[in-house]
Amino acid sequence: MFFSLLDRSRTRSGMDDASALRHTVERAVHAEKIGLHRFWVAEHHGVPGIASGAPAVLAAGVASRTSRIRVGSGGVMLPNHQPLVVAEQFLMLESLFPGRIDLGVGRSLGFTEPVRAALRRDCDAPDTFESDIAELRSYLDGSAAVTARPATAAPPVFVLATGAGLEVAARAGLPVVVGGPVLQKDDPLALYRKHFRPTPSNPEPYVIISLDVTIAADAEDARRLAVPEAWAMARSRREGEFPALERASAIDESQWTPQTRNRIEASLASSILGTTGQVRSRLEEVIERTNANEIMASTSTYDRAELFDADAAFAQLAGVAG
Repeated sequence: MFFSLLDRSRTRSGMDDASALRHTVERAVHAEKIGLHRFWVAEHHGVPGIASGAPAVLAAGVASRTSRIRVGSGGVMLPNHQPLVVAEQFLMLESLFPGRIDLGVGRSLGFTEPVRAALRRDCDAPDTFESDIAELRSYLDGSAAVTARPATAAPPVFVLATGAGLEVAARAGLPVVVGGPVLQKDDPLALYRKHFRPTPSNPEPYVIISLDVTIAADAEDARRLAVPEAWAMARSRREGEFPALERASAIDESQWTPQTRNRIEASLASSILGTTGQVRSRLEEVIERTNANEIMASTSTYDRAELFDADAAFAQLAGVAG
């Protein structure tokens, strides 16, 4: 059982975006030190609370400061890019950091209508995700009419999927990364496993479950660490703009409206948080229910020292399925 991290380069109140990117790299160095398997970075455009819009560039920065941990994207949003360009970027990363690069791809469009317009994305445009993946893989494996450079071994491709994306991943015979509401189903990976088409590089299904995982000395402390992210999510739904993380002590719960409180409690309920023992128990349940190969934590909080402590506690649970 592998344990990994997804870092979205969350901005923090009182700090600039450049600090968020430096913090991502520092967290990756720590993740390698504590023995985590992968460290992935994200792609978001025009989002005030997230500094990372170019995962290939940030992955290069992370890989240059680490030496063993796998580094990748969680993920590159294919609707925003030409498959050839994505292939070139990740073949270059693979050439510079051989055997350590992952290419996670997703299908999400921009956060808001102005962002989608800036990306030249039309919500009514046909869905080409499956054909884009096929084209991308043809450049990576050298079977396309155009040879993507640098010519090197292809990094593994992962599909960030919910709903129909699971079927796309199954037909393509690719590993899948699953998170969010789909995990609430009784057997969320049944169709993926049933329709999976083996390939030489992926002879069997491979499942990464993505969750917010927060470990602290006690359950109340874990909740406190998780509140800044839940508060930001609630504000994004109320105000239409995803904000920077705030200190937990600056978030006045007494001022929450009933609707805000319900949204925050729902967000916390969908996370796995508590003491080491409590989190271990919940992760064991998730692993048993999904037969996952890997857990990827997407945890965020304002206090970086406490975040590093939570990451270290998470890493110590890597043998949870053993």
